[in-house]
Amino acid sequence: MRRTARTRGSGASRPPEQDDAPRVEIVEHDGLRWINIERPRQDERAWLEEHFDFHPLDYEDVYSRNQRPKVDEYPDYLFVVLHFAAFDKNVGRLNAAELDMFVGPDYVITLPNEALAPVEYLFERTRAREDFREQLFSKGAGYLLYKIVDDCVDASFPMLRKIGNKLERLEEDIFEGRSKEVVRDISNAKQEIINFRKIVRPQRAALGDLERTKRYIPEGLDIYFDDINDASERIWDMLENFKEVSEGLESTNESVLSHQLNDILRVLTAFSVVLLPLTLLASIFGMNTGVPGEGHIAGFWAVVGVMVVLLGGMLFAFRRRGLL
Repeated sequence: MRRTARTRGSGASRPPEQDDAPRVEIVEHDGLRWINIERPRQDERAWLEEHFDFHPLDYEDVYSRNQRPKVDEYPDYLFVVLHFAAFDKNVGRLNAAELDMFVGPDYVITLPNEALAPVEYLFERTRAREDFREQLFSKGAGYLLYKIVDDCVDASFPMLRKIGNKLERLEEDIFEGRSKEVVRDISNAKQEIINFRKIVRPQRAALGDLERTKRYIPEGLDIYFDDINDASERIWDMLENFKEVSEGLESTNESVLSHQLNDILRVLTAFSVVLLPLTLLASIFGMNTGVPGEGHIAGFWAVVGVMVVLLGGMLFAFRRRGLL
């Protein structure tokens, strides 16, 4: 059963800063409210259920983990789930940050499950600057939704540039003789790209659904959401390119390591072949049987001379063939 969203009045204010109070931030202008609740807890859920009548399944989606990106259209509101890449400094890797949004005729509610810098920056800018708030809110809830999503999508490009720079440095390190040191770095770069692709792939369909929806998004805003889709496709194309580059770097690095190992084995083989006849000659004259020149110093020098000539000839032959 779908239920209609309702609000209690239009002059909601930010609750007092208390440990047990719901952490709800509200910016309002010209009848439109932006309600931001970061990392919603049970207190915030109770506050939402008190002020709005959303479908119970939507509340479950907000407080459950690993929801797929989607756009659910109800008679009186939209429920949007999107994922964006966020760098976790604690573990040093990219994770998916979920942003849940309710969009109604006079409100936009954002519920990020963790800190999203684009949302925080846009919200603080809206709260601090009256002229910017008037410009942003005067175009309705649909434009505010576009601006939030657009800023979050654009935040991916600096991350992609860092990945591209990292791949360029890895390529330089490979050809500067640091192949062994970059094996782990290549693996980490590939893991970042894989994680990024996992975030972006299901997002593309949700952004397409968001572009096609007509509720609270006037016809003139279609081109804005189409621009978001174009940006998402550029991100995907860059990730596809990075994936191919990282696989190529891994293959190149393995080839360089293989060539280095082959060079070592070639030198060792050459020296083994060079020393083998010398060892054979020494073994023959070291037998406990009578041999020519035994007991005479001249015989010793003759054997040494033969060894030197044999060693020089083999080294000369190997060098001419490029084996040394």
